[in-house]
Amino acid sequence: MDYNTQRKKLSLPEYGRHIQQMVDHIAGIEDRDERNRLARSLIGIMGNLNPHLRDINDFKHKLWDHLFIMSDFKLDIDSPYPIPSVEQYQEKPKQIPYPNNPIKYKHYGRVIELIIEKAIAMEEGPEKEALKQMIANQMKKANIAWNKDSVLDEDIFRDMKTLSDGALTMAPGLKLVESRDFKNKRIKHQQHRKR
Repeated sequence: MDYNTQRKKLSLPEYGRHIQQMVDHIAGIEDRDERNRLARSLIGIMGNLNPHLRDINDFKHKLWDHLFIMSDFKLDIDSPYPIPSVEQYQEKPKQIPYPNNPIKYKHYGRVIELIIEKAIAMEEGPEKEALKQMIANQMKKANIAWNKDSVLDEDIFRDMKTLSDGALTMAPGLKLVESRDFKNKRIKHQQHRKR
């Protein structure tokens, strides 16, 4: 018996063993013109086997790169695209720096803090007042999502003042969206998702 565990490991298993065998066959052909003809035919087959790649920009380029990867970069053919190198394929992605700044109120999140910083930098006027009200409504919505209880507007205003180090204060008597409105929207959304 010939088991897959005893065979050569597939570099791109999504194409299957038959495609890998075709690539190996093409790599063994001596005539360069014949190798080029068969490689173009194999690219068409690979495209038909993976139609989801057609959604990717320049999917033909990706197919040619896959062909070279499956041949261990040993296939000597004329490619319409630059031939990838082994180093390029094995290169590890750069590490993305993770922000280490602590979040004061985790239930509001980092985005609220960033928006508050932008609001502080704005000039006084109606736009800044509208932004402050939108921030406060979003804070109330986030608070309700975490706590599932009614939240007093004064608590939101106090938290906004704390997050902005006293730079943003709300006008006295200002009313935010009612807690029940947020809850009703959430209930309607959940009912709609169940359908």
